[in-house]
Amino acid sequence: MRIKVILIDFGGVLAEEGFSDGLREIARKNDRDPDEFFALADRLIAESGYLIGKASESDYWQALRRETGIAGSDAELRAEILGRFVLRRPVVACVDRLRASGFRVFLLTDQTDWLDDIDREEHCYAHVDGVYNSFRTGRSKRDERTFPAICKELGVRAGETLFIDDNAGHVERAARSHLYTIHYTSFEDFSQRLRALTGTGCGA
Repeated sequence: MRIKVILIDFGGVLAEEGFSDGLREIARKNDRDPDEFFALADRLIAESGYLIGKASESDYWQALRRETGIAGSDAELRAEILGRFVLRRPVVACVDRLRASGFRVFLLTDQTDWLDDIDREEHCYAHVDGVYNSFRTGRSKRDERTFPAICKELGVRAGETLFIDDNAGHVERAARSHLYTIHYTSFEDFSQRLRALTGTGCGA
């Protein structure tokens, strides 16, 4: 069955992973273990409800401060993260090539309202056919039901859909829902796997 729709992650695929990199820098500035701090901060963004639009950014930072004692205003902490979401231009060019070849490409990302701020600077939405942001949809990739639900909304079968993400857990959940998947580990590997599945690569 031919792939018709491609769902691609934002941080870690279309852009650098600003969330984890920024949080680890916050940890270092506050003399915290970066890996332990990131694991806690990642858990709290889901538990606070911020990830799915059920809480505010301020709620999230307050929860993180209570748990860790970190210093810094909301704006200072946000800046550590947002400035690290740098678009990966070769991946963006590849997405443009896929769309020109007839594929529909959508962002499927566990993000917050920060993504809209990034788009105002980087115009990343212009490179895709639509955006499924957990903050706006109320659905996270941590929930396996997200994948069949989005396929249904887009009017495609799981076997007509390719999902690309750098998070192994998200990739495993998508695969269990019978989507084609690529676990993004490097641009070279991604390009090769993409060509094998779609016939369209990222090279000239």
